[in-house]
Amino acid sequence: MPKSREAACANLENLYRIFTVPEAPDSTLGAVDQAIAADVAGFLQTHIVAVERSMEEIESHFGSPAIPEEPTYVSDYAEFVKEHLVAQSVHTAAPGFIGHMTSALPYFMLPLARLMTALNQNLVKVETSKAFTPMERQVLAMLHHLVYRKQEDFYPEWIHNSQFALGAFCSGGTIANVTALWVARNRLFAPDGNFRGISQEGLGAALRHRGVEGIAVIVSERGHYSFGKATDLLGIGRDNLVKVPTDTKNRIDMEALREAVRQLEERNILPLALVGIAGTTETGNVDPLERLADYAQEIGCHFHVDAAWGGPTLFSDSNRHLLKGIERADSVTIDAHKQLYVPMGAGMVVFKDPTALSAIEHHANYILRHGSKDLGSHTLEGSRPGMAMLVHAGFSIIGRKGYELLVDMGIERARTFARLINQHPDFQLTSEPELNILTYRYCPGKVQEALQSATPEQRLEINGLLDQICQLLQKNQREAGKTFVSRTRLRTALYDGELTVLRVVLANPLTTDDILEEILVEQCELVQHPEIQALLGQIYAEQL
Repeated sequence: MPKSREAACANLENLYRIFTVPEAPDSTLGAVDQAIAADVAGFLQTHIVAVERSMEEIESHFGSPAIPEEPTYVSDYAEFVKEHLVAQSVHTAAPGFIGHMTSALPYFMLPLARLMTALNQNLVKVETSKAFTPMERQVLAMLHHLVYRKQEDFYPEWIHNSQFALGAFCSGGTIANVTALWVARNRLFAPDGNFRGISQEGLGAALRHRGVEGIAVIVSERGHYSFGKATDLLGIGRDNLVKVPTDTKNRIDMEALREAVRQLEERNILPLALVGIAGTTETGNVDPLERLADYAQEIGCHFHVDAAWGGPTLFSDSNRHLLKGIERADSVTIDAHKQLYVPMGAGMVVFKDPTALSAIEHHANYILRHGSKDLGSHTLEGSRPGMAMLVHAGFSIIGRKGYELLVDMGIERARTFARLINQHPDFQLTSEPELNILTYRYCPGKVQEALQSATPEQRLEINGLLDQICQLLQKNQREAGKTFVSRTRLRTALYDGELTVLRVVLANPLTTDDILEEILVEQCELVQHPEIQALLGQIYAEQL
């Protein structure tokens, strides 16, 4: 801070200033704002530091629990943000960052997000959102139409109906999944005779009314962790989240599913919901949704599809068939902040039955009054920003055909990367891409040959050492800061037991085939690290 400048102080004049006077263009924050507006990719590339810093070092700048007593100049705080936040952020937009479900954003999202912030609408009710409410209702109808393909004359009755909503906007897929199961629970235990419904009497009374010991949510072992949270939150219990084994293609095993339901019947536990996954988080696979829809109908339970990742595949005429059966789901989750290329914080759930959300309807005298078009009466969250504006912008500016191109490109790029892996002697594909996610591992050709003839005990030992190698490889690549893949543990069709594998998500349209080749080249260089070479030496010495 310049010595000639007085310390910032708290007074009404200064407070009025920060509410009424924008930062000058030549100020620190003004310069940041202009740099982002002019070239966000260049700004991020310049200011995000590639050199890895320990979390302990980063945490040292955020260690005090005390709120500052005196104010700080905006310019000083902007410098702090640049040095300690921006510099140590993750460059999720980088074309070589292909390890998680984040991507570069369209440039138009930034100024529109700024406009959204300036408007500061609250979508809980019409009085604090006005035009944003019908706009959000339209976006939900657009998504409903994408999933269920109802005739257009179906929608005029429902889009702006004050009593109902076709779906709900949420902060993300977790709340969307919770909302879907909340609706399913309340519909299963709706008012009936003297029983006033679960929302009034609670789960214990509801179970007694139906004469059952409990209720269960059924999903494959690849199901998202949000279902564990949902069963906890809704009083179902994590023990009643039934995780069904998957087949060799990471899809729910139908025979195992039938056996799981049979065991529930023996325990007098009622299936609440059967969940199909359209794009598993780890491998991007799609459950047999048509068969799941048939089975949900057979056992009489709610059928929910978690399409948080794979839902936008519906934009693609050539790949939509991969989600066949989704149109039969009672509810569907889709995340806008994934493959709709919207900033973080936007998920949606839509319901086939336009009256379904009435099961969780809430009202209050001062807000969410009966007869109003307030969206908050049908959402778990209260105050919410106008994120629907950014989804509306994407639908309008990118359009269905634009999203189709993005989806098709990601799926084809995953197939290309799978070919590169299969052609390389020292890598092994561990899951075939169905959408745009795949897994693989470093496994030298000689080791692959040895595994084929090894005894079960030898395979276990070799794979254990390869697990350590993949873990180190992923860690070293992350710390090098050039490119990034993630890792997970999976049961694969190759061997018994779980393997540590590298995971790749190919949704960033700026990721090229050349970058994919460079990632494999870098990994081949990184395995020369002494620690990895020592582990390889163990394999060669003991098994080859």
